[in-house]
Amino acid sequence: MLVRLTVILLLLAPLGARAEHFSSGLDHFYNLEYDQAIADFEDEIAAKTDLAASYNHLAMAILFREMLRCGALESELVSGTNPFLRRAKMNPSLEDQRAFDDAIRKSMDLSQARLSSDPKDVAACYRLGVAYGLRANYNFLVRKAWMDALRDATAARKWHTRVTDLDPTMIDARLIQGMHDYVVGNLPWHLKLLGFLVGFRGDKQQGIRTLEDVALRGDMNRVDAEVALCAIYRRERLPQKAVPLLESLIARFPRNYVFRFELAQMYGDLGDEGHALAAVQRIEDLKTSGEPGYTSLPSEKIDYARGTIQFWYRDLDRALANMKRVTAHAEDLDLNTGTFAWLRLGQIYDLKRQRSLAVGAYQQAVRLSPDSDAARLSRQYISAPYRRDKTGG
Repeated sequence: MLVRLTVILLLLAPLGARAEHFSSGLDHFYNLEYDQAIADFEDEIAAKTDLAASYNHLAMAILFREMLRCGALESELVSGTNPFLRRAKMNPSLEDQRAFDDAIRKSMDLSQARLSSDPKDVAACYRLGVAYGLRANYNFLVRKAWMDALRDATAARKWHTRVTDLDPTMIDARLIQGMHDYVVGNLPWHLKLLGFLVGFRGDKQQGIRTLEDVALRGDMNRVDAEVALCAIYRRERLPQKAVPLLESLIARFPRNYVFRFELAQMYGDLGDEGHALAAVQRIEDLKTSGEPGYTSLPSEKIDYARGTIQFWYRDLDRALANMKRVTAHAEDLDLNTGTFAWLRLGQIYDLKRQRSLAVGAYQQAVRLSPDSDAARLSRQYISAPYRRDKTGG
């Protein structure tokens, strides 16, 4: 779940469980099995086990299930070509929106009740910070409420700073601090002047160092820090640092196919076409053999990954064949894959000097998801043909 991760605010609100002691719900969560995770977290709530944490778990699973449905878990969200404040809005069902809001409200109320009797309750501060981080992500990705998202992100950081002030040994609480430093360090200057950001200049390098420390020395949030670092390393053009992290995550969560797609892209960023295509082939082999987690993966997602790598390496005929297979079923895929496939198809046609076909493909990208990055780029290429020497891969 390289949170297009992420999540755009990159506040991977920590789930707070030791990797070697994952509950069934958390194991399902990290393996993309969100329906099963939600059922397990609802059982936790019924059993009244650490209710604030359980409500946070439930909200997280509801959000990430929607992100998976929309194709919003790949690291393209935080790649160098995608600025922080421009993404298409997600449209979860009203039932899911209510369930998310209800879970966050209950988590916050429970934590605030504990803090009213003991302002130094470390666990309550921690849970409250997680809840604010989750709501920040939801405000950004679903509601498109930019200022509310940043305000909640800053509140999450303040509560987790309170945690480390009370207990300096709690390395896990530094996850949100590191993410906040990285995000604020990437914001345009005029947003840094917002009142609720006073005192937070942001420092993306410090943010990265903090996350690396959590990944190395953290207890509950080591996995979340590793996932966040993979996305950030790609954005910072450091794929060589992401590869070993992804290989470790794949070993621990073998049913999570997103990690394998990310590994292919990291090898592609490294200039290693052979290993990139081999990683995609491994996904196809797992699907063909019926391995858990891969049977329902659309073949077109695999075609898209392979075609994208071939596009990067100028194997245009093979890339064209793959993208045509993807776009033939674009309406049935998540919007991210569908719209970027039409964009890639248009770029391939432009490179092959087939301009009318290119324009038609770009128009399909705009039609499918008018507010997406793919649509924005497609409008540019409708006006002027795509040329690799101008924009890169």
